[in-house]
Amino acid sequence: MKSLLVTISNRKLMFPFKLHDYLCFYLTTCYIFNLVAHFYGRERINTIFAKKRLSMKVAVVGATGMVGAVMLKVLAEQHFPVSELIPVASQRSVGKTISFGGTEYPVIDLATAIEKRPDVALFSAGGEASLEWAPKFAAIGCRVIDNSSAWRMHPDHPLIIPEINGDLLKADDYIIANPNCSTIQLLMALAPLHNKYTIQRVVVSTYQSISGTGIKAVEQMNSERSNRKGSMAYPYPIDQNCLPHCDIFMDNGYTKEEMKLSNETKKILDPSVKVSATAVRVPVQGGHSEAVNVTFENDYDINAVRKIIHETAGLKLQDNPATNTYPMPIYAAGKNDVFVGRLRRDETFENTLNMWIVADNLRKGAATNAVQIAKKLIEKDILRVNTFQ
Repeated sequence: MKSLLVTISNRKLMFPFKLHDYLCFYLTTCYIFNLVAHFYGRERINTIFAKKRLSMKVAVVGATGMVGAVMLKVLAEQHFPVSELIPVASQRSVGKTISFGGTEYPVIDLATAIEKRPDVALFSAGGEASLEWAPKFAAIGCRVIDNSSAWRMHPDHPLIIPEINGDLLKADDYIIANPNCSTIQLLMALAPLHNKYTIQRVVVSTYQSISGTGIKAVEQMNSERSNRKGSMAYPYPIDQNCLPHCDIFMDNGYTKEEMKLSNETKKILDPSVKVSATAVRVPVQGGHSEAVNVTFENDYDINAVRKIIHETAGLKLQDNPATNTYPMPIYAAGKNDVFVGRLRRDETFENTLNMWIVADNLRKGAATNAVQIAKKLIEKDILRVNTFQ
């Protein structure tokens, strides 16, 4: 039988040519790749190969903003198949450049972005921009994933947390809403418990970081901490203060943020779940926290609850009072998971659980969830990736 001599790492191996030809070729290729990667950098090699295999034009609308910047990080970290980045921002940012994947891309305006015909657009530019421009992007066949509240409660557009209801995505969904940051982390923790015990009522108090308001709020707090006068994002000082005022007040006395928690929970999880919320802005730069009291239709076992949370993808259980282990926003920063702890039975009401939920609001609360929606569209073959471009 004809044999092929292959030298790998100074070792000589004899393989029957007809049976092992492909195996030898594979091993040799891997060896060469590792040598090149060692000298050239594995991350750069992977990026080059990914660009050759997969091709997709991705627009990030609001690319120079806080959420937009994190979207770019998440796209890179999760190796999303970006062949061409289209960074989009307001006129005052047009002409700036954004570095992504070793390439510099110029920031352009919305009209120019449409001319480039992106395959998918991640919007984080506010409700007004989304209402005006998302339909225009959708009209050219672009899939829009919108981080504003503009489309969330629209009956014709899905409101998606991929781990919970990603399977609802359909081929005719061209505008897809990203839920509110506080809603995402709340429902990530509640959904698996609802599936097991059936939730009747939720009382939630949020402790929301200033990054949820935007860069102006960060600048306000930094100015206050430096004893400098500056522009005010809030009607009162935020440093060393707490404001029970997230978004505008509604006619019923609740804020818009509080009503988002109620309305979005009904649309995503179950219309029968009742939610009463109080949303508070706190002087923390990043990360939202929530104190949650949840009443189930059926009784629960606390150890079973811990097991469910521990085994649910996207959740991290941090719940050990003996070692002072519990979620905190300072340690959730830069992470994509939702952290759950302080699990304990409410001793004043039957079938009721207390819990504490923390997440990075710019990541799972916004950018990460949006990128995960795009990946779900690819997984379901709704958003198709061109190959070998």
